[in-house]
Amino acid sequence: MEGWQYLVAFVGSLFAGAINTLAGNGSAITLTILTDLLALPGNVANGTNRLGVWTQAAAGSWAFFKAGKLDLSRSKWLLALIFAGALAGVWLATHISHTGFVHVFHYLLLFFFFVILFRPMRWLRETDWAYRPNPWLAAPLAFALGFYGGFIQMGMGVLFLALAVLGARYSLVEANALKLFVIALYMPVVIWVFQRYGFVDWRIGGLMAVGQTIGGYVTARYAAQSTWANRLAWYVLLLAVLLALLRFFFPA
Repeated sequence: MEGWQYLVAFVGSLFAGAINTLAGNGSAITLTILTDLLALPGNVANGTNRLGVWTQAAAGSWAFFKAGKLDLSRSKWLLALIFAGALAGVWLATHISHTGFVHVFHYLLLFFFFVILFRPMRWLRETDWAYRPNPWLAAPLAFALGFYGGFIQMGMGVLFLALAVLGARYSLVEANALKLFVIALYMPVVIWVFQRYGFVDWRIGGLMAVGQTIGGYVTARYAAQSTWANRLAWYVLLLAVLLALLRFFFPA
């Protein structure tokens, strides 16, 4: 790697950490850097990307926890199902290509874009602690969400927010805190599986993990203290989904 490549990788990972903390799909930035700029094979890029995702999620969830924004009281069983799904997803990721899943994900994003755009008040409300989602619907969705996160990760945050905000009626800030916690929980196992197959570049991944951790922690501290955090997260989420859709439907 040349000096400018190190710089681009670090700066890109800073932005990815911030985006992942407030919304999701920051992996679209880091995976693009790993594959297009640094020319890593797809499976190695997928594994290497998980290092920064883990450290950023751990730092961000810790910042939210210290600010009192991370509450696990009514989500433990859903988190367990997401964890189980992630184990199944990472096993599959080491055996088959994820290209088809990426296409399906982008069409899901198209649907969520219009939901985010035309029903903003659903995303800007405070957490309804009295609400209990239907377990027969929430359980398979949680497992499927974990499976997707273990399989590819890119965009998992957007899907998690849709489930937590629209399905379980969390605020965007507290849904983001929960999202980071569950990612930090299952990601070490995912990294271990990728490492067993030699799909992790620790040198590049370590550099980008530093950037993502800084970006994620600083953003989480701001979001936990700001009265504008829900609205800011909505704008960032909308922008992240829009950019992902533009890149998919109008590739350079």
